[in-house]
Amino acid sequence: MRAVQATAFGDPGVLVVVDLPDPTPGPGQIAIDVTHAAVGLIDLFFRQGVYRDRPGMPQPPFVPGLEVAGTVRALGPDVTEFAVGEPVVSMSAAGTGGYASVYIADAARVAPTGGLDPAVAVAVVPNAAMAHVALTRIAHLEAGESVLVQGALGGFSAAFPGIARQLGASRVVGTVRAGKLAAAATTKLPYDRIVDSAELPDVLADERFDVVIDPVGGAVRTHGLALLRPGGRMIVAGNASEDWGHQVDTNQLWLGNVTVAGFNAGAYLPAHPQYMRPALEAALQAVAAGHGEIEIDVLSFDEAVTAHERMERRDVAGRIVLRP
Repeated sequence: MRAVQATAFGDPGVLVVVDLPDPTPGPGQIAIDVTHAAVGLIDLFFRQGVYRDRPGMPQPPFVPGLEVAGTVRALGPDVTEFAVGEPVVSMSAAGTGGYASVYIADAARVAPTGGLDPAVAVAVVPNAAMAHVALTRIAHLEAGESVLVQGALGGFSAAFPGIARQLGASRVVGTVRAGKLAAAATTKLPYDRIVDSAELPDVLADERFDVVIDPVGGAVRTHGLALLRPGGRMIVAGNASEDWGHQVDTNQLWLGNVTVAGFNAGAYLPAHPQYMRPALEAALQAVAAGHGEIEIDVLSFDEAVTAHERMERRDVAGRIVLRP
């Protein structure tokens, strides 16, 4: 199979297209002929070696890639709910392996996509599934509550407004950096309003939120805490700012009567696999309802270095996906 391999920890130049043996599915697994693989920030962090010293994290050489779309190539023993040739979408338990023309997935992490464009499926559905888990299992969002999404146009963040609407949110507001305001003005994502994150919290006056989704970190996270109403919940879902030293004052949590919880799909979903399939199905429903319309740039495996360079520059308003 053809794959993009991280040959060492380092800059995007460590990504090399290689030929590897075709894998075969084991019990409870499915082999997928990959047509599209999404590029995410976690791929950059793995490639850079941010988590290199943590147990279980990938070590070079490895194939990055959390999300794939394609068609079923072969079924492992005991897998009966899919058919060879069926279009599907999947996400990796380990967060790797997606930048390959053949991918092995656990059947529980696979969902049929029917006639959905595979580029849309891989760009939107896995993130929307993770958003569904975060909002239902961690934030416990209730109908009528309000949601603030930091980094509103980012790949993961962009999945939250549609799922929040699906769950009955009354208001969804987003924040972006000043350079993304023009793109925010034309987005079809179901936000009520998108504001400049540099102007927080003042730009939102006295408005407060029941749930804040923060994959950004740093100063944006501090402002988000100030925008929670009593009983509000913040979901820490990433660190795009790469401010690894940021800390939360626990007295602020106590005095404000707010909760901060982390959501890391790579840790949560393996421990709670029963939520993956329902989340994927909810995500497909949200996309079918028109809640997943984001900008998608399709590049080839040969352009993986370019894709990672663009991600590092934050030169993306939506998602980049790779084709073999």
